[in-house]
Amino acid sequence: MTDPIGPVLPTLRPATRHALAGLPLEVAPRLLGGVLTTVVDGQTVAVRLTEVEAYHGAGTGDIPDPGSHARMGRTVRNATMWGEPGHLYVYLSHGIHSCVNVVCGPDGIAGGVLLRAGEVLEGRDAATRRRLERRGVVRSNRDLAGGPGRLGDAVGLRDPMHDGIDAVTGVERAGAVARLELRTEPLDAVATGPRVGVAGVAGTDLFPWRFWIAGDRTVSAFRWGRGARPS
Repeated sequence: MTDPIGPVLPTLRPATRHALAGLPLEVAPRLLGGVLTTVVDGQTVAVRLTEVEAYHGAGTGDIPDPGSHARMGRTVRNATMWGEPGHLYVYLSHGIHSCVNVVCGPDGIAGGVLLRAGEVLEGRDAATRRRLERRGVVRSNRDLAGGPGRLGDAVGLRDPMHDGIDAVTGVERAGAVARLELRTEPLDAVATGPRVGVAGVAGTDLFPWRFWIAGDRTVSAFRWGRGARPS
């Protein structure tokens, strides 16, 4: 529905520890349509989240998740996943791109939701510059944050300096501030399916732990992981 001014925008509220205290599989679809805003070195980028994936750590939930960084327990790399909900677990992928996860679940229970794709609402120039600096190609708005590496580049968060940044309180960390806002009403048009590019059984239909806004053009293209494709 539209009015004379423009489209009716959803109402957002700041994320709270309580809102993110459920297991990642429960929280993941609630992040869709929310907005992650970062201010890095004085430049603001805001991204509407359109695609996410849930990951559980060792002992989290009823089903062991062989695709999680925390599947074998706590390590130096995944320590943020075991902390308070609302912090961001930022890790380096393929030695180039930093990927961003929202930590979910009670403190001491490992879990996170990977931010797979989004639409840049504010800060397109800064996001474009960052993408080009990371050897990216920007042909459209979809290219800016369509995929977890692209999204991480666009918002400017980098591993290891920004790993653990708090998106609930917005406390500055290494020259960056992050804020997460959630929709007051969850989306209706949520699709679910296997996670993208995850190897083995963790990337099959047995783990339909990827959630996205159905029909949104910024959602990343699906591909099977090694050994996950159905026979």
